[in-house]
Amino acid sequence: MTVTSTLHVNFRGQAAEALAFYQSVFGGDLVLVRYGDSDADSGQGPDQADQVVWGQVTSPSGFHVMAYDVQDSLPWSPGENPFYLSLRGTDADEIARLGGALAGSEGATVHVPFGPSAFSPLYGKVTDRFGVTWVVDVIVAWG
Repeated sequence: MTVTSTLHVNFRGQAAEALAFYQSVFGGDLVLVRYGDSDADSGQGPDQADQVVWGQVTSPSGFHVMAYDVQDSLPWSPGENPFYLSLRGTDADEIARLGGALAGSEGATVHVPFGPSAFSPLYGKVTDRFGVTWVVDVIVAWG
């Protein structure tokens, strides 16, 4: 079992471009899942189907960054809420335990209840009482 944390950057319509740029700088593999590829109700209209619901660049050197395009139904402004802390692991039980501890703490706000998503068998999003928003998921091998 492994558990890692990764920077997860938030954009509005520029996630694919930003991740492609980071791939050009750091090398490695780029994976994009678009809202149009997702069965989940994302709050995005059909005109945003090509925007990124989940994406990442991973390189052999160890560089890893994740990003997505914030739904139009949510407030977003450059520099405000610019990132999440992503907690990822290979053991669903351990990730459920850690995510549950974050979500169940006093003052926490659950934004996405833990469950399956278009990109992971277990995913959830919670803001802890300190204002840090965590995206928690089980790692899936891509490619």
